[in-house]
Amino acid sequence: MEEKRVKLIIIGCGGRGSGYAKYVENFPGKAEIVAVAEPRDFYRNQVGDWHNIPENMRFRTWEDIAAMPKFADGVLVCTMDELHEAPVMAFADKGYHILLEKPIAPTLEACRRIVAKVKEKGIIFAVCHVLRYTQFTKQLKKLLVEGVIGDIVSIQHLEPVGHWHQCHSFVRGNWRNTKESCFMLLAKCCHDVDWLSHIMGKKCSKIHSFGSLFEFRADKQPAGAADRCTDCPTEIESFCPYSALKIYMRDRMAKGQNGWPTNVLTPEVTPASVTKALKEGPYGRCVYKCDNDVVDNQVVNMTFEDGSTTQMVMTAFCNEGARQTRIFGTKGSIVTDSTLIHITNFLTGEKRTVDTKILNDGSINTGHGGGDGGVMDAFIHAVATGDTSSIISGADETLESHLMCFLAEESRLTGEVREVK
Repeated sequence: MEEKRVKLIIIGCGGRGSGYAKYVENFPGKAEIVAVAEPRDFYRNQVGDWHNIPENMRFRTWEDIAAMPKFADGVLVCTMDELHEAPVMAFADKGYHILLEKPIAPTLEACRRIVAKVKEKGIIFAVCHVLRYTQFTKQLKKLLVEGVIGDIVSIQHLEPVGHWHQCHSFVRGNWRNTKESCFMLLAKCCHDVDWLSHIMGKKCSKIHSFGSLFEFRADKQPAGAADRCTDCPTEIESFCPYSALKIYMRDRMAKGQNGWPTNVLTPEVTPASVTKALKEGPYGRCVYKCDNDVVDNQVVNMTFEDGSTTQMVMTAFCNEGARQTRIFGTKGSIVTDSTLIHITNFLTGEKRTVDTKILNDGSINTGHGGGDGGVMDAFIHAVATGDTSSIISGADETLESHLMCFLAEESRLTGEVREVK
C-alpha cells in the first residue's frame, strides 16, 4: 500500500532545518514542506524558495503558526537548544507529530516536561539521535544481538571532536557558553552517550566523569597575539592551528569548499563576505579571548546493571574524523571506526571484517553516516502509517540517555559518582 504524502512544517531554518528541507526536496513523494518559521530573512526565504512555499506561509516566528488551526501532520523543531520547550509544548497541544533536534532541552526539568507533554497528547515523537539510524549502527547492533562476541563486558569509545570543530562550535560558536546554550556533554556528546546506551541494551546504574577547559582560555594566549585573527601578527597567526584565517579561508575557501562550517559565518560565501565576518563577527575572535566556558576534553565512565562498563572520551585534540570504538566480549572483540567492523573470535582465532560504508554524496541523506536521512525516513514513515516501530529514539529512550548526561555533568562538577535512578 502506498504511504500518504506527509505535510511538514519546519521551525528554524538553520543548518539542521535547511538540511531536513533538502531531504524532502530529494524525496518529494514522501513529504512536502507547507510552512516555515525563521526570524532571519535569508534562511527563511531560502527554504521557502526551495519548496515554492507561498509568502503567507513563511513566518518570522513559530508562534504565528501555533496560533493557527492545525494544517499539517508534523513539525520539525530545529531551533536552538534553549528554544525547544515552548514550541514543542504548543505544537503538541495542537496534536502535531514532532521531530525534535537533540538535545531535548538544556535542563533536565525541561526535558521531563516535554516528555510528559508528548506522552500525554499521544503524538508521534522522535529526537534526532541520528547515530542510532546509521547502517553502521544497525549492522553492529545485529551482530551483537546475534552474540558474535558473546556478552559485552566493556566498551571503550572515542569522540574525536577535532580542533577546528571545537573552535567553530564550542569556542567561537553557538555552543561555547553553558549559560547561553548547555554544557558540552549534552550539546555534542549526548549522541555518544545515547549510542552507548543503545549498543549496551541495558540500564546504566552509575556514572562518573572528569573534564576541563584545558586550552582555550585567556592565560594560554601567546604573547603578542591579537584578540582577533585578522589583527594578529603574521609570525603568530601563521603558526596557530586554531586561526580562523586558517580554518575558514586557507583550509576551506582556498580549496573551493564553501559549505559548512564556512557558510555559518555569512549566508553568501565570498572572500569579501567571509573576511568581513572574521573582522567583525564572533568567528574571527582569538580562541584564547572568547567568552567560552565549556570543556574541551572529558572522560565519562559508566557501569551497567549487570556489571559491564563503558568509557567515553571526548577531546578537541584529535582529528581522527570518525568515532572509534572497541567492544570487549566474553567470546570475542570488535574494533571499529564507525565504518569497518573488525571482529575477532576467541575460540577459533578467526578475524573478519564487515564493511558498512555508504556512499557519502554530501547531502543530508548521507550525513552522519546516513543517520540524518535515516531519522527522517523513520519519522515520515511513522507519521504516514501510524507504525512507530521504526522510531528508536523516542521519548523514553532519549530521556534515559539525557539523564545520564546530566548526571555525568554533576559528577564532573562535584567529583562524585552518581547513581542513575
